[in-house]
Amino acid sequence: MKPFLTAALCAGFLAALAPAGVSAGAIERACRQSDRTAATPSLCSCIQNVANRSLTRSERKTVSKWFADPHKAQVVRQSSNRNDERLWQRYKAFGDHAARSCS
Repeated sequence: MKPFLTAALCAGFLAALAPAGVSAGAIERACRQSDRTAATPSLCSCIQNVANRSLTRSERKTVSKWFADPHKAQVVRQSSNRNDERLWQRYKAFGDHAARSCS
């Protein structure tokens, strides 16, 4: 799970470095904005592509915020709210898929 979180966090923070005119998704932007050395443009783009196939637009927006504030992910993970539980399960599946596809 840690490699995926690192990859996902990197992906989100690197997105801010995208050239003007290039439309990046919320996850990719968050990856590109990260200060992680592993967050390359190609990795961030790959993670965004997996997110586009795995998560809804709303979920991608929520998850992208976790790059800047990982505590928000922990709150969702530990929540007993049914919607949070579903989001966490989808996020975990997304993370597994991204780890397999983007490494």
